[in-house]
Amino acid sequence: MKKVLTLTVLFMSIVLTAQDSSEVAKDKKFTLSGSVDAYYQTLLTASDDSGQSFGTAFAGKTGFALGMGNIIASYESGKVGAVLDLVTGPRGGAATFNTDIVDGIVNQAYVYWNVSETTTLTMGRFNTFLGYEVIAPAANFNYSTSYLFSSGPFSHMGLKADFALSDDFSLMLAVMNPWDTNDTSTTGEYSFGAQLGYSGQYLNLYYDSGNNGGLGFEVDYTGGFDLADSFFLGINAAYNDNDGSGFYGAALYPQYTLSDDFSLGLRGEYYSRHDDDLDDLPSVIGLTATGSYIVDSNLIIKPEVRLDSWSNNDDAFFDADGEDSSSLAVFTLAAIYSF
Repeated sequence: MKKVLTLTVLFMSIVLTAQDSSEVAKDKKFTLSGSVDAYYQTLLTASDDSGQSFGTAFAGKTGFALGMGNIIASYESGKVGAVLDLVTGPRGGAATFNTDIVDGIVNQAYVYWNVSETTTLTMGRFNTFLGYEVIAPAANFNYSTSYLFSSGPFSHMGLKADFALSDDFSLMLAVMNPWDTNDTSTTGEYSFGAQLGYSGQYLNLYYDSGNNGGLGFEVDYTGGFDLADSFFLGINAAYNDNDGSGFYGAALYPQYTLSDDFSLGLRGEYYSRHDDDLDDLPSVIGLTATGSYIVDSNLIIKPEVRLDSWSNNDDAFFDADGEDSSSLAVFTLAAIYSF
């Protein structure tokens, strides 16, 4: 009888231990994701060997070119976790800079703690909360990037706290190194960020002293609305000031889903700089039409036509005859694979 009782207790102990181990295993999760993209580009209003581009971030080469490749490793155990996002290629290098962490291959690297169901603390390097567009093209509708995106910060190094205030409201507060100081800050200065969200609409604030190449102050609105089942309108507007000079602009992103496999989108952007000591500074209107064809769930083909036209800047570009021109048109065909 004692032997039976002993075996029964031993068996139950093994079962409970196995259940505990299973529950621990369920609490731990490792994921691996990423993307690879490449493109072909030709100038429509100038010769491809003229070396011209819009001057916005990324995708500025004619002919066939590589965009970027990135691998995102994420591990979560219970309430804590870490993310490492490694990137390579011209787009990745331009987003991380040659003097950045580990010679420009680290896009993001941070740890986080879900303190409660409504509060998360994150420390390390993370992509910016400002703006409508992001670095990885897989998450953008348009392949080329806007002037607003190109003017703002790409990433931050610091500590942020995210609060879910309700089902609709969210709040983020951050203290970080100054603008584009993503390795070590040696100036003794810091920047501050805040984001208030309501039902997919976000008001973003950023401040640093503006010294040592800092950005100064920026206020940014990012959001969008589903105007119909197949029609979405994205919106971005921003104003920046650094001791009386800076930039401002707005962009609309109407996107229409024509079928399960194909969507058509437009980016219409107005962008200008301002300076208290100068008048009639150049401004630009950029129009970008992009098609998005899903070959399967992982591969997307994006044909794109973009026309930028400047005011008060007649020699922004030059045409096929080598004459000054205020406008430039480009055709791009991009292929993006995500996993």
